[in-house]
Amino acid sequence: MRRFLRLALIFWTVVRYGLDDLALSGFSDQRVRWLRRLTSVGRSWEQPRGVRLRLALERLGPIFVKFGQVLSTRRDLVPPDIAEELAKLQDRVPPFSAELSRRLVERAFAKPIEALFARFDAEPVASASIAQVHFAQLHDGREVAVKVLRPGMLDIIEDDLGLLRTLAAWVERLSADGRRLKPREVVAEFDMYLHDELDLVREAANAAQLRRNMDGLNLVMVPEMIWDLCTAEVIVMQRMHGLPISQVDGLREAGVDIKKLARDGVTIFFTQVFRDGFFHADMHPGNILVSVAPETFQRYVALDFGIVGTLSEFDKDYLAQNFVAFFRRDYKRVAELHVESGWVPPDTRIDALEAAIRTVCEPQFDRPLKDISLGQVLLRLFQTSRRFNVEIQPQLVLLQKTLLNVEGLGRQLDPDLDLWATAKPFLERWMDEQVGARALARVLKKEAPRLAQFLPELPRLLHDALKQQAAGRSTEATQQLVNELRRTNRMLQSLLWALLGFTGGAVAAVLLLRWFQLPLL
Repeated sequence: MRRFLRLALIFWTVVRYGLDDLALSGFSDQRVRWLRRLTSVGRSWEQPRGVRLRLALERLGPIFVKFGQVLSTRRDLVPPDIAEELAKLQDRVPPFSAELSRRLVERAFAKPIEALFARFDAEPVASASIAQVHFAQLHDGREVAVKVLRPGMLDIIEDDLGLLRTLAAWVERLSADGRRLKPREVVAEFDMYLHDELDLVREAANAAQLRRNMDGLNLVMVPEMIWDLCTAEVIVMQRMHGLPISQVDGLREAGVDIKKLARDGVTIFFTQVFRDGFFHADMHPGNILVSVAPETFQRYVALDFGIVGTLSEFDKDYLAQNFVAFFRRDYKRVAELHVESGWVPPDTRIDALEAAIRTVCEPQFDRPLKDISLGQVLLRLFQTSRRFNVEIQPQLVLLQKTLLNVEGLGRQLDPDLDLWATAKPFLERWMDEQVGARALARVLKKEAPRLAQFLPELPRLLHDALKQQAAGRSTEATQQLVNELRRTNRMLQSLLWALLGFTGGAVAAVLLLRWFQLPLL
């Protein structure tokens, strides 16, 4: 009964905001076209479709708001006008009662609140769809923030996710355009995000990793987790102080160098992405403070670590080669990289994809470097890729979304911010580590134990593989072995050329020293 009433509310909201006309516009089924004509009789809409969709999601509650926020990051799937409007969704919901919050904390630790804290503020300082935050003080005097998961969230989420899966399957079955948008995959991605946020220990672990990575940079502070007081429903962390980064006038009055603050934000982001491959992926102004305390003056303060992005070595290699090709205006190579990565169908015409990429990238080079937006370049590439059925990986979409946030924040603080000048040292060092001599040294060092174990067995394994192939008994394991042999062969070739280069350089240096009769030491 509860699910039926919820479905009825969704249907009423869809009709009220005219989303049925938006949702059914691409459907080819005759019955659906008839339903569209029936529901649109006598209705006209002054507000754009993106605004109507945002208002409807806000009306349906926090889970649908969260879904809209996730959908706004999938700009490779969603039209730009809708994505821009969904990005305005605010995750503000009324707080639950102080008494309930106390009971949840006591249940999580099986102790009375007085045994846990010397002071626990009943009034929450922040309230969102997943959790709310209270300030408190430990018995040893430390000021802390207590994040409490909303009660009953799992049941609510499972109900709404069930409805979203049903709607996604319906859209995918009735519309060819709906199948291209992959609604079921989007819902599955949303499911993953939500369940990750429901485990607050995961958020605490994300914060601990970022804190360790940023140690020594002296540009950003991440709260320390109080691990003895962290569970899946409640986490306790160091209380952070600062002014919201959106209060630019207040920051100026406090003496903060706004231009340097903008550059520091870009530096923090590129350090997390290019050095660590682990970045805070929810860097909107509501999650960022700026310290004005003398000992940590002008440092960023990061909050809310429910969503982080990670990049594998493959992702880094893909991005490095794309940036190299982009700087060289080698659009054919960019297209080839998309095919080699397996993100486009193998029968894709390289020349057509190359032409589309050139159309996106070439106009960028007619602008001053400081006016070129990395985020916008990635965004337009993702939008162009829709025509070629490119399957953009979620981690790269998350990177693009975060890059847009960082660029927008940086240029809000300093309209003259030269993003490229700030990013250039990171890009050069990163690309050198990915595709240059440092990359070779790093790979050889990493693979040395594997090679030491594998090389003595190489002749026997090669002999066995050739015998099986000659006997017509080639198996998947044999093919994997052949691939491994090829990989090792390429590595050994690289090592050989490196040794030859080093040896040749040393011999040449000795001959020159002897020629000019100079001492060797």
